[in-house]
Amino acid sequence: MKNVQLARRGILKASLAAAGLAALPPRVFAAPSGIAPEHRYLVEKAKAELARLSGQLWRTDKVGMIDFSLPSAQPRLFILNMEEGSVKSYLVAHGRGSDPEHDGFLKYFSADVGSLATSRGAYLTMDWYHGKYGASMRLGGLDPDNATALDRAIVVHEAWYSNPDMIAKWGKLGRSEGCFAVSEGLNQEMLYHLGGGRLIFADKL
Repeated sequence: MKNVQLARRGILKASLAAAGLAALPPRVFAAPSGIAPEHRYLVEKAKAELARLSGQLWRTDKVGMIDFSLPSAQPRLFILNMEEGSVKSYLVAHGRGSDPEHDGFLKYFSADVGSLATSRGAYLTMDWYHGKYGASMRLGGLDPDNATALDRAIVVHEAWYSNPDMIAKWGKLGRSEGCFAVSEGLNQEMLYHLGGGRLIFADKL
């Protein structure tokens, strides 16, 4: 187990070093007073996770928070700018194994290989590559509940089944194989805001 952890740590450091990243000084976070009341719980949770994982993150200016207590028909991926005190929201799909009835609600988390489910927990954003769905961003799991993220190839990518027209037609998004799939045309924005050593935290918040 120790060797696996060391290997993962080496992969994370190597990928970030290749991108020319370095540890940054502590940030002064904006007070949540300018945040809409319905989003303030996200800011408080983000602050708690940043404090918990301070030694494992390279950048703390922006955080991705995914609230899987919400259905897929609602924006539930939130990009928090911790310095400006602003929030942007996006649609994101969950895994097939987390919603076997395909009713648009995540019911189960799993980190098992082959589960096709979404895993809960904190993720470190890594390097990007060009894959089946275009530009995609690798994720490293930082918690026991998502420690298999690299083995499962859990990434952020865009997909047609996460487009808004799926909601207009079916009342829900399609499902991924455990990845965080956003609407087509958005992944460059995800890479810009969340790429390279930042935190994405996913759970039922």
